[in-house]
Amino acid sequence: MSSTFNKFNQFVQDLANGKHNLGSDTLKVALTNSAPVASNTVFANITEISAGNGYSAGGGTTTQTSSTQTSGTYRLISGNVTTTASGAVGPFRYVVLYNSTQTSPLKPLIGYYDFGSNVTLANGDTFTVAFDQTNGILSIA
Repeated sequence: MSSTFNKFNQFVQDLANGKHNLGSDTLKVALTNSAPVASNTVFANITEISAGNGYSAGGGTTTQTSSTQTSGTYRLISGNVTTTASGAVGPFRYVVLYNSTQTSPLKPLIGYYDFGSNVTLANGDTFTVAFDQTNGILSIA
């Protein structure tokens, strides 16, 4: 994935307050065409694209494959998420990562990626959120 990870401001406080268990909580990626703002806190703040044609409401689930800590830096490694269109999907520009397990706050946001321009999938097209398998989704030092 060629886009840079942008964390939501609240993620750091939520992490410090034990709202995320990055090794076991269900993390999802949702698609939106409305620019996220660093001050967004929960999934309800995001305007997700319409579900249908291969895209499910709430987005796809990513499976954490490992987490590593080297020289004081933690990295969360996770599997890719692929959407296969069975009709038109989009447009969207942003991929939002959030914790769908947490209920208080409900579905807190973690971060997002900006692809720089709109993406629209035609019938049969695929879009893969390919997380970095070396540096991870995110690093915490």
